[in-house]
Amino acid sequence: MASIVSNDFNSPDETMTFDKAEAKIVNLGDVKVTKALLQPGWSWSTCIKPVVGTESCQAKHVGVVIQGSVSAKHDDGTQVQFKSGDVYVIEPGHDGWVEGNEAALIYEFSGNTPWNVASNS
Repeated sequence: MASIVSNDFNSPDETMTFDKAEAKIVNLGDVKVTKALLQPGWSWSTCIKPVVGTESCQAKHVGVVIQGSVSAKHDDGTQVQFKSGDVYVIEPGHDGWVEGNEAALIYEFSGNTPWNVASNS
């Protein structure tokens, strides 16, 4: 059976605030969509790792950068920078950070985000 699901970031299902980051999460059935604003100086290793407690981020990320620039470095040493308009998939086992002095606005689409991992710890 076909269905149409809609939600609104003005009334998110969940809002999470971390050091230098705010995430608004809406549920679309079994898909979570996260709108995250990451401030300059934000990095997973300094702002999320202390909450989660793993050596690297163990979430898979599928998203798009709307504003600013972010980088990710995988545990295998692979490193990529993403800028406004870039779409990405980042597999588990990585660090990530904001590049430069502009806040990064990202949207992520998945069932598991760094924000959900942190809240389940």
